[in-house]
Amino acid sequence: MSSISISIPTRAARKLLPEQLEITNWETLHPYFEELKERKINTLEDLESWLLDRSELEAVLEEDAGWRYIKMTIDTSNKELADAYAFFISEINPKTAPYEDAYNKKFLQSPYVNFLKGQEFEIYLRGIKKAIELFREDNISLFADIAKESQKYGSISGGQSIELDGQIVTMQEAAKELKSTDRARREMVFELMINRRLKDVEALDILFDSLRELRHKVAVNANYNNFRDYKFEAMGRFDYSIQDCFNFHDSIAEEIVPIVADFQKEKKIQLGYKELKPFDLDVDPSGNAPLKPFKNGEELLDKSIQLFYKIDPYFGECLETMREMGHLDLVSKKGKSPGGYNYPLYEVGVPFIFMNAVGTQRDLITMIHEGGHAVHSFLSRELKLSAFKSLPSEVAELASMSMELISMDHWDVFYADEMDLKRAKKDQLETLLKILPWVAIVDKFQHWIYTNPNHTQEQRLNQWNSINDSFSGGHIDWSDFEDAKSTSWHRQLHIFEVPFYYIEYGMAQLGAIAVWRNYKNNPQKAIEQYMAALKLGFTKSIPEIYATAGIKFDFSREYVKELADFVREELRKLN
Repeated sequence: MSSISISIPTRAARKLLPEQLEITNWETLHPYFEELKERKINTLEDLESWLLDRSELEAVLEEDAGWRYIKMTIDTSNKELADAYAFFISEINPKTAPYEDAYNKKFLQSPYVNFLKGQEFEIYLRGIKKAIELFREDNISLFADIAKESQKYGSISGGQSIELDGQIVTMQEAAKELKSTDRARREMVFELMINRRLKDVEALDILFDSLRELRHKVAVNANYNNFRDYKFEAMGRFDYSIQDCFNFHDSIAEEIVPIVADFQKEKKIQLGYKELKPFDLDVDPSGNAPLKPFKNGEELLDKSIQLFYKIDPYFGECLETMREMGHLDLVSKKGKSPGGYNYPLYEVGVPFIFMNAVGTQRDLITMIHEGGHAVHSFLSRELKLSAFKSLPSEVAELASMSMELISMDHWDVFYADEMDLKRAKKDQLETLLKILPWVAIVDKFQHWIYTNPNHTQEQRLNQWNSINDSFSGGHIDWSDFEDAKSTSWHRQLHIFEVPFYYIEYGMAQLGAIAVWRNYKNNPQKAIEQYMAALKLGFTKSIPEIYATAGIKFDFSREYVKELADFVREELRKLN
């Protein structure tokens, strides 16, 4: 195992920007942008120095924007924090965009580009060429408008809460009750939650219509017929095609949906119900109380650090460093944006973990997942350029989802009881298979949304239901809750804030299963390969990074079946 030791990091000394730069207006930054634009590059060393200075400028801006976003999502009710983030996306980002394009062209036109050595520059270069190809001056203001509109989703979702047992609780806290063994209570809480969400249906539909129209304009400005085709290029999906996404959908429908249908059928039989309702999906069919791996955020963090130390000492040190630096906000609270994320901070090199823990097994998985992202940030922090650390999601999610599975051998840190430990592992393995159809649904839905940009809200609802039904498994009775089913896509943050960023979870989940299979066979070798892959950042192609991790980047039906069979066998061992 690794014996790497890390101390509390500090950012490297700046060479271009002042050490205590405070970004309060564009005028503060403008001279540095101009200097980079006008600087003469007469040698290879000049080009390398220019690249490092550009990277520093990018890291400083990204980190400043990052902290504004982090603070805003922690407290969506704070207007001052919202305004600080809005200022950056409306006043700073639009002014930097033309310079980014100018820098890309300056780099590409330099005769010394051909003398840069290493595959990392080949990967970097293909991204630069694509950025130049896609850049349009007219889209700068549209991107700012999209960012401002997207910000509204967190405010709407973060404001959702219900009154339960005389107290106001967040949706995350309320969702814990869906694991209650009291069916009447589950139904009552479920109805309270969906009725609250239904109050925001009109606002979210209007918001999405606005986002869809803005995104379509961006695509048309860049000479694309639709936003799907534009976004596929803008996300740098060089290593797979749109048809590959369709193949993924088909593989999941053919190999995974029947397994999930079996899970549903078995659960209905175990519960002894005539119909399996949506509020029955999270309860333990044997009548056991919900798993409670931790009591509060402090215990979650303490035990997560212990867990990571057991996998590899370096992993534990990463989380311990984040705790010492205050780079975590873990507990659900009123006004906090929903969901969870690991936000990379490229200048200091230590990311920030945000989540909404309420004491459930799902919270434990979220912590481990985001911890996997955090370890990735640490392992890639010494790469020369910020661009090398900017990861494609297919790689980023491989890190986090693999961590979920390879950590299972050490979940005794959270579960002293052997039966609870088995239940937690079984829940994890069933959940990872259940999520794959949902990933396919969300991705397929977005393909339809953006290739049919003039659709109505009713057409969108009907299409969602059609796609959802085709991957559902067929054993859940949604009667009396049709409106909740038809608008369930509203709960998927990615559709609103980061379009098309979702199929990567499915691709990475398949990769994570393969990493875990390697880990079961040879833990030390698997960890070494995993860390070697993460250290690459984005300096190789996605298939090459997967190969470094000892796995394949493959979502053919045959490979999906092979991995699903492995998971089913591991589930059998837990029964």
